[in-house]
Amino acid sequence: MFSSRTPGLSRLNKTHKASIAGVAAAGAAALTLTLVPGGHHTAEAKPEARVKSSAATQVAWTPTADGKQTSNVQAVIAKQYTNSLDSQANVHSVGITKSDSEAKAKATAKAKAEAKAKAKAAAKAKAKAEAKKREKTTSAGRSTVRKPVYPNNLDGWIRESLAIMKKHGIPGSYNGIHRNVIRESSGNPNAINLWDINAQNGIPSKGLLQVIPPTFKTYHVKGTPNNIYDPVSNIVAACNYAADKYGSMDNVNSAY
Repeated sequence: MFSSRTPGLSRLNKTHKASIAGVAAAGAAALTLTLVPGGHHTAEAKPEARVKSSAATQVAWTPTADGKQTSNVQAVIAKQYTNSLDSQANVHSVGITKSDSEAKAKATAKAKAEAKAKAKAAAKAKAKAEAKKREKTTSAGRSTVRKPVYPNNLDGWIRESLAIMKKHGIPGSYNGIHRNVIRESSGNPNAINLWDINAQNGIPSKGLLQVIPPTFKTYHVKGTPNNIYDPVSNIVAACNYAADKYGSMDNVNSAY
């Protein structure tokens, strides 16, 4: 006969008992137990029961060192319990690994986004700098194109001189300059007076408006060639002197 109380089960905790119940429920229909309590007698299973238990696990009770009996089912349950804990640990480990992978993926995506934003900002700054450079070059080109080109003759020399005089606030008109140039040199930029008092004193008058070297040196305007025979330099220096002495070249009608 089967005992109503299985030896050794009283020492199992609640978790073990729950595991036993699960094992019993799963294999109750197929399991035939052969009890060997202390080696005295064996309960013989019915023929049909032996057929059903062909795939089941046979459980036997064996004596321990202290004389008590223990069942193989305890070892099976303990192994199942340990495997269950290992499985839970593996699941937990997989969860942590997955979380780490997701965190790394997010960090990588963030780094890529930041790198992309920096590259975009750099490209924008470069494009802006290039546009500014092109604008500057274009402006310089426009300025160069707009710079007047004066003919290399008396008309051109007077007009260029008037433009320079305007920048430096030197008074004078086209007619006033032209009139005095014709009287002094007949429009010859290389004219020189070798007979008047200045020539006798070793400082002859030179150029379009017959300026003596000391006067040219004193009233020379920066930005013009430092050459008394240069037509524009001669006109501007002479007009600067006339403005200082007479108010304007327009007021000069004779030797000055």
